[in-house]
Amino acid sequence: MNVYDGGRIRDLMTASGFAESSTPKGANIIILVTCAVRAKAEDKVFNQIASWRHTGEINNDTIIALGGCVGAELAEQILDLDKSINIIFGPRTIHRLPKMVGEFIASGKPVVDVTADAIDKFDYLPEAGAVGPSAFVTIMEGCSNKCTYCIVPYTRGEEQSRPVQDIIDECVGHIANGVKEIHLLGQNVNSYHGLNTDGSDCKFSTLLYEIAAIPGVERIRFTTSNPMDFTDDIIEAIKDLPVISDGIHVPIQAGSDRILEAMHRRYTAKQYVELIKKIRAARPTVHISSDFIVGFPGETDEDFNETMKIVNEVKFDQSFSFVYSIRPGTPAATLEDPVSKETKMQRLYILQQRLEELASEYTQAFVGTTQRCLVEGTSRKDENELKSRASSGRIVVFKGPLSLVGQMVDVKITSVAAHTLKGELVTK
Repeated sequence: MNVYDGGRIRDLMTASGFAESSTPKGANIIILVTCAVRAKAEDKVFNQIASWRHTGEINNDTIIALGGCVGAELAEQILDLDKSINIIFGPRTIHRLPKMVGEFIASGKPVVDVTADAIDKFDYLPEAGAVGPSAFVTIMEGCSNKCTYCIVPYTRGEEQSRPVQDIIDECVGHIANGVKEIHLLGQNVNSYHGLNTDGSDCKFSTLLYEIAAIPGVERIRFTTSNPMDFTDDIIEAIKDLPVISDGIHVPIQAGSDRILEAMHRRYTAKQYVELIKKIRAARPTVHISSDFIVGFPGETDEDFNETMKIVNEVKFDQSFSFVYSIRPGTPAATLEDPVSKETKMQRLYILQQRLEELASEYTQAFVGTTQRCLVEGTSRKDENELKSRASSGRIVVFKGPLSLVGQMVDVKITSVAAHTLKGELVTK
């Protein structure tokens, strides 16, 4: 969602008469869009500003605007942490950035504006510019689930869904700019309930059918899904719509029912496993990825072993895992945590090693298959090869003409390198 917000800020500032600079050096204003999900990400932004100042990339005349979730979380406190920051905005106030810049230039005093209605910003943003063959589209803002470890409900606010027609219009605009793949975004897309033009309610599954019907849409992805809201009608849409990608992300966070309850996740490990079975029955080619938090306060060896049981039973592909990070203001921040950092890191290593083994097995299984791939550009490692993405989410590189960039092509997989697939273009 920060990538989406960053792109919309780029559109907004360009429409307001600014020109984008390729490097911080020489820029009049630097805008940082931040993440507050983990302490490491939060610390990184302040370290980056200090590094730029140390190397001379920025100076006292550079206007620094810091926003995103850290902006919403800390607001005025940021001025005490780094007095060189001039403008502070939140995820809900990106549309006011040009005005904030003007206010600061006129007064020379810091501007802090982090509060607004979640959906208002979309009414003030200009049409999205060209983004390439794949485009993010936010369908909802905020989250009302209040998982005990998560700061997002406090930085992005309560859950609000965008109207259906606004989403359709944005998708149509992207298609007109050459986009083939629409990636729907929300803190919990499954709980989407936007309004139709007649005032009636639209569920997420219905929205999927609506977007799939737009001429030119060749693939749909969505992130992220809470298992408790992954209802049968969504699974039916996955079965009915081949345009939905094979890569489905369903965060479990932990395999222990005791820890899931402490996290306020509102499903059991057994319910999660049954959900995955349903999805796989609807789409046998699906690749399930997930998120894991290791070392949640009070996690025992038995709790961790329950997580490993789920990993071995479900056999996830390309998952993300982290050690629990305390987020001030969240309920979990007050829990006693007797588990040592060394134990947490050891558990993370065990989990990641197993996840890596499973991902490697999936990668090897692609050899000899033909994958439908969206060509995104040239390979970062070899400019003579094209980089593409398969429906599963895997990166596929192959040799072919630059004219294929932005197109869907068939590629036969011939070998693998780490998690990257190598192949040959299938010509008809």
